[in-house]
Amino acid sequence: MTESDLPEPFRDLERFLAWSLPTERERSAKRQASDIIALKEFYAAMLPRMDDVLGYLSKYELDDFPNDVERLLHLTYALAEIAPAVENFDQANVINGYDVARFIAVHE
Repeated sequence: MTESDLPEPFRDLERFLAWSLPTERERSAKRQASDIIALKEFYAAMLPRMDDVLGYLSKYELDDFPNDVERLLHLTYALAEIAPAVENFDQANVINGYDVARFIAVHE
């Protein structure tokens, strides 16, 4: 038996695994490299599932996630990364905003 990419209740989200990135810098770069259509598709798939996702994640300790659950956690981080682009700006990048490449996350 091989390990699945995501826990069974969330396997329908496996088409978005490219968003399951471990660092904020990687997620930010993916957001900026994506078009708004891709962001909205990911957002529309993830947002309605968040109550179930967060309930599922709460069963685990932060330092004891199996790989499939950790990938699900990274998808939730990606949703948080793209939500402002979808909800507030309707574009992947903020026009006349600061250069996000200059922002260095303290905890990665």
